Amino acid sequence: QVQRVESGGGLVQAGGSLRLSCVASVRTFSSFSMGWFRQAPGKEREFVAQISWNGVNIYYADSVQGRFTISRDGTKTVHLQMNSLQPDDTAVYYCAAGPPGGKTPDEYGYWGQGTQVTVSS
Repeated sequence: QVQRVESGGGLVQAGGSLRLSCVASVRTFSSFSMGWFRQAPGKEREFVAQISWNGVNIYYADSVQGRFTISRDGTKTVHLQMNSLQPDDTAVYYCAAGPPGGKTPDEYGYWGQGTQVTVSS
């Protein structure tokens, strides 16, 4: 069974940065597009960013465009570099595998358990 573990979350002041990582237990997802989603309390899970299996195609939500950068490191690890963080970025962040261009949670599988990001004002 594929396990995916997110890490790198924490508490940061507005304007600060964090780097999230998502590591798979096996190389199964090397041929999948990988996405980051986030879910704030009382809100639905929302798309943040996606990177294709070869790193060529990248998509961002409008709300994070220009501040967040998604990247792949080898066949098992995906990162999300988050700069200029704002209180509205506070959420649990998840990574998952999905289809190219997919932006809805229902299209994705192999979810991790998430990592909490809290941005104080």
